[in-house]
Amino acid sequence: MKGFQVIYEDNHLIVVNKEAGVLVQGDETGDAPLVELVRDYIRDKYNKPGNVFCGLVHRIDRPVSGLVILARTSKGLERMNKVFHDREVQKTYWALVSNRPEEDEGELIHWIEKDKNKNMAHCYSRPKGTAQKAHLSYSILGYIGRDYLLEIKPHTGRAHQIRVQLAKMGCPIKGDLKYGSTERVQGMIFLHARKLEFEHPIKKVPVRLEATIPSHDDWRKFKHLG
Repeated sequence: MKGFQVIYEDNHLIVVNKEAGVLVQGDETGDAPLVELVRDYIRDKYNKPGNVFCGLVHRIDRPVSGLVILARTSKGLERMNKVFHDREVQKTYWALVSNRPEEDEGELIHWIEKDKNKNMAHCYSRPKGTAQKAHLSYSILGYIGRDYLLEIKPHTGRAHQIRVQLAKMGCPIKGDLKYGSTERVQGMIFLHARKLEFEHPIKKVPVRLEATIPSHDDWRKFKHLG
């Protein structure tokens, strides 16, 4: 299926590995969003005529790849929304940066404010105005040449949080021109939603999912790490 790979599917949920560059939710560009692509997939696979329910549980940025959860039923959507609201989902991201962090691992705490007009976040070292606290932890998994592979666990869910916090640390994500990278890569940045862990809101069993890394050569050279 162009644009995504199905990682997990049951009667209530479907989790996909989204390709970088695929829009998650419709916007003014008019490009086909992930929600519609997955809806078409369900319609074709199960031969469902007419409207097909497909609810978006959460989003990742268009140039970011990796795991996205969608709901196949209104019950699944309502309950997964509560799981996210209660912060009962563990997220793990991978990122490639070209500057080495000063420490092999650490925590970052900043305050982030979103500029909706510019679709850009501003990051501060101290509380400021309406900026919201942002917290993540990171560790270096390895490096090849100038590229360092970081594993990131966000503890809050602010807009562009990982992108702007790593940039504030002096380690902008490769390809992320908006936040300081000098390397342009068409349609993508090197940030990947790698893992999700949560309790299934209906089956009440643990769900642990992992997305394969993208096919870009700069990602594939780290294949031995995952």
